[in-house]
Amino acid sequence: MQETTLYELAHARTGDKGNRSNISLIAYRPEDYPLLVDQVTEARVAAHFAHRQPTRVQRFLLPRLGAMNFVLDDVLDGGVNDSLNLDMHGKALSYHLLEMTVQVPVPGAVEAEAGQQPSERSPEHGSH
Repeated sequence: MQETTLYELAHARTGDKGNRSNISLIAYRPEDYPLLVDQVTEARVAAHFAHRQPTRVQRFLLPRLGAMNFVLDDVLDGGVNDSLNLDMHGKALSYHLLEMTVQVPVPGAVEAEAGQQPSERSPEHGSH
């Protein structure tokens, strides 16, 4: 396994309502979605945003879209009307999420374990 950022596997969008931010994380490739579901948990997102002191983080899975939506409560310094923050709407928070790291398989590792060369892969596995 090797470490990579979410930026390499997904894109994100941020929205806001009051003092709540929601961040959608969308996998570029459907085959990466299960890895994201497994590793990008509510607890990991809460820890990643600890500096913003969210009071609650909820995750909603959208498997047909290969996406998930996180709702972070109390991370916008009181909301758009109350915040002195330069990013009152929290739009940059999606970029912060994309800096989170996950573990991904090393390319060719499965073939190496099986004693195959990457070029000997069966067609149903394809290459990425």
